[in-house]
Formats: sequence, C-alpha cells, structure tokens
Amino acid sequence: MSTVAVNAVLFVAGIYFLLPLVWVVIAATKSPADLFGTFGLWFSDSPQAWENLVALFTQDGGAFSRWVLNSIVYSGVGAFVAMVLSAACGYAIAKFPFRGRELLFSVILGGVLVPATVIALPLYFLLNTFGLTGTYWAVLLPSMVSPFGVYLARIHANASVPDEVIEAARLDGAGDLRIFASMATRMMMPAMVTIFLFQFVTIWNNYLLPLVMLNDTSTFPVTLGLTLWNGQTQRDPMFYSLVVAGSAVSALLLVALMTALQRFWRADLTAGATKG
Repeated sequence: MSTVAVNAVLFVAGIYFLLPLVWVVIAATKSPADLFGTFGLWFSDSPQAWENLVALFTQDGGAFSRWVLNSIVYSGVGAFVAMVLSAACGYAIAKFPFRGRELLFSVILGGVLVPATVIALPLYFLLNTFGLTGTYWAVLLPSMVSPFGVYLARIHANASVPDEVIEAARLDGAGDLRIFASMATRMMMPAMVTIFLFQFVTIWNNYLLPLVMLNDTSTFPVTLGLTLWNGQTQRDPMFYSLVVAGSAVSALLLVALMTALQRFWRADLTAGATKG
C-alpha cells in the first residue's frame, strides 16, 4: 500500500509540473484568436506553429535570437564559473581543517537564506560605483556565486572523496591542486553537474536582476525581452502569440539541457576504490 501511495503521489506531482509545459507548447501553435477561443490543452483546427516561429525570430529585426544568445551567455558562463568556485570551496572546506572553518561555512550557508530582492539594490549601487551597470558584467558577476552550490559540494566531497585516496595521491607526489583538478572533480561530477544545472536554470529564469541592472534591449535576456513584448499586447494582439511561442522555446531549451546532462548523474567513480 505504501508503494502504491507513493507512486500515486508522484504521478499527481508529475502531472502538476508537466501541465504548464504541455499548455505552453500547445498554445505556441495557436493564433491570438484561437489562444483565447479554444480549449487550452488541445490544438486548434488551424494550427500555425511554423508561422509563429517565423514571426518570433523575425520580429524587431530578430531581437528574440539576441535575447536567447544573451541568456545562454549569462546562464552558461555564470553557471560554469559558479560550479567551479563552489566545487573548489566545498572541497577545501571538507578536506582542509583550519581555524574558523565551521563559522565560514555557516556564513556561506546563510547566504542561501538571503532573498534576491534584498541584495538587488545594494548590488546595483556597488556595480554602479565601478561603472558596470548596463553591461553584461552586471548580470554575470552576481551569477557566479552560489552559496547552495558550496553547501552541496562540501556534502558531496565528504561522501565521495575518500581521505585514503587523497593520501595515496600525495604519497605519489601529487600536489593538492592536481588532486582536486584531476581526481576530486571526477569524483564530485554528479554534484558539479547538479550545481551547474541549478545555477543555469536560476540565471535563465532570473527576472529581477536583469531588470535592475540593464537598460539596453540588446543586452536583455529572454525573461526581460518577453516581458517587454508582453507590455505591447494591448497595442497589438499578435504579441500574445509571440510571447507564448517565446516562452515555449525557452522552456524546451531547458528541457533539452536537462536531458543532455542526465547521463552525468551516475554513481561516483570511486565506488569500490577503497575497502570499507
């Protein structure tokens, strides 16, 4: 009975999370009239998915393509740097005892509890002092920090990087930097991929930070660009289809990324490397 109950809850949860994605994909094939005049979870009699895609990528001189590229830069670069920094920091806190280690970890962990709205204005003033507001760096630099990533990296380093392996590498003459770069990162790969994905999705869906930092539409990410178009729907209903189609493309890109990186979620490479 417990297995049936758990499966039932998971099934309901799966439907709950998949329903918005199904709706937005179906809605992306409809005209503005059909978008409001037909059942949301089924296709209209005259679908126009291709026409919506063509309009999406040609509107305003191909602005959507630029926004997608900006989002890929913000999310890809920010998530990669955050992954590397989090892995290095988490590994150091886990494997190198030093005075104040737990206090430092507690301070970093406290960053998880700080809402993004609280630090948005201080970040703006700080970056404005250096003349970085309105540039790509205004979004990239704050995105390169992930307190949750440090927490996850430390927990995984403790569990998946045995001290015996580190000591054996040191006896063979390997330095700490080489041990981390060539051994620990391989053992921590599932955690690092998780950090990358979480940070990528967080940056991709971030709306507040670009809204505060950016003022040039050519630097907008997808979230801010689609909001800009959404504000024009009262003037031209065609923008409803553009916003929905853009949302569908954005969501499907994230789904593709998740699917491509799933193979890295596997048992860590040190399984059976040391005797229990």
